[in-house]
Amino acid sequence: MTEHNKTYFSINLSGRLLLFDQPKIMGIINTTPDSFFDGGKYNSTELALKQAEKHLSEGADILDVGGYSSRPGADHISENEEISRTAPVVEAIKKHFPESIISIDTFRAQVAKHAIEAGAEIINDISAGEDDAMMFETVAKLKVPYIIMHKKGRPQNMQHRPEYDNVLLEVTKYLSDKILQLNLLGVNDIIADPGFGFGKSLDHNYELLRSLEHLHQLEVPLLVGVSRKSMIYKALETSPEEALNGSTVLHTIALQKGAHLLRVHDVKAAREVVSLMRRLEF
Repeated sequence: MTEHNKTYFSINLSGRLLLFDQPKIMGIINTTPDSFFDGGKYNSTELALKQAEKHLSEGADILDVGGYSSRPGADHISENEEISRTAPVVEAIKKHFPESIISIDTFRAQVAKHAIEAGAEIINDISAGEDDAMMFETVAKLKVPYIIMHKKGRPQNMQHRPEYDNVLLEVTKYLSDKILQLNLLGVNDIIADPGFGFGKSLDHNYELLRSLEHLHQLEVPLLVGVSRKSMIYKALETSPEEALNGSTVLHTIALQKGAHLLRVHDVKAAREVVSLMRRLEF
């Protein structure tokens, strides 16, 4: 879609369009007991509902529900456990906030399928189909938007000395190849995530952020997820709890480089970044 000769991306949500005419905010709802920042805070349907209400009131465009911690060294859980953590939460959020847009953060096709049936409209897959051979086929059958992310390894080992010849080129090629595979299956509503913190050193993360604008050659919306991550608190020698200011700084830089979607823990702060950046008409 164009406005004043400017082209905007959009994704189709079961017949309604989400237009990226301005950056969007994705609020994180972790139903896990062991996520790196908010583990255990929202691991019941009632607590997750309260967080959903807070995110929406502060301006979240999408609610991202996840039940499998992807922090480095995280425990592995069964598929059934992940479904039991996520599907009831998705269903409850959709019941209480029917206009909300929900994504399911999972690398498992069956978890994604159950969440979509419960009311989710987007699949957010940190493995881009690598960790479940049925995921691409499932996305194609469900006809829902799909977020693909680059990572090396699995959460249990991904931060063990990751190496790249050129991190930007490798991430770009990986995502480009995945987009082509998906297009051949008839999947066209795709969002790309370079995967900050997933199999990347501190230097890799900042090199990638420094060159983020080059990922526009993928010709899909770009998601940036840096909220309270170790690339902030390790660089500042603090902690996730003290990383809000750093998150805001990196969100500002990401928007300057053309990010379309910010995945965040702190919706109000991110919404303020978007509002102020809009004032500058970047």
